[in-house]
Amino acid sequence: MLRHALPNIVEGKLIPLAQFIGCLELIGTMWALLVALGWSLGAILYRWATRRTVPGILLLGTVALTARTVAALLTGSMVVYFLQPTISTVLVGLAFLISVPLGNPLAQRLACDVFPLDDATKAHPLVRQFFVRLSALWSFTSLVNASITLWLLFTQSTTTFLLVKSVLGPITTTVTLSLGFAWFKRSLTRHGSRIVWATAH
Repeated sequence: MLRHALPNIVEGKLIPLAQFIGCLELIGTMWALLVALGWSLGAILYRWATRRTVPGILLLGTVALTARTVAALLTGSMVVYFLQPTISTVLVGLAFLISVPLGNPLAQRLACDVFPLDDATKAHPLVRQFFVRLSALWSFTSLVNASITLWLLFTQSTTTFLLVKSVLGPITTTVTLSLGFAWFKRSLTRHGSRIVWATAH
């Protein structure tokens, strides 16, 4: 999975970030915006021209980057450029939070998209409790992430903001998933159950 995902992450995320920071320091803000966007658009056009599959992460990243670049060019504000993803993070955090009292934890709905669960498993009190807690945890980490991002955006240089932000998101996601899994495993152990991994045949 890592060998498959890493090239797409490098192409869709890391190279545009490196280009943006380099151009920002050498030739200015607007050129940095255009060069980073140009790389992403060029990568998609190259894949289409050579009849290769366009990775989802590259396509989604380019769509978001295009919208942010147009907004920044029209307003002349880098705050607008960096503020849009932060607003999305806040909205995601609020969505997880609201889903808890509604009795329909968003974490469970997302998990079922990846790992189909039968009705008996989804209705199990322990499983329901886990997804409620995971939704609350994800809401908390998303809002903390957004708060730190806003503080960085308004107090630090653009380069510092980009470098810290580029690792803040993956770290937050990794910590949340790791805590959630450890929490679930501990809950199962306390109730005399355990996780059994299926083997591929």
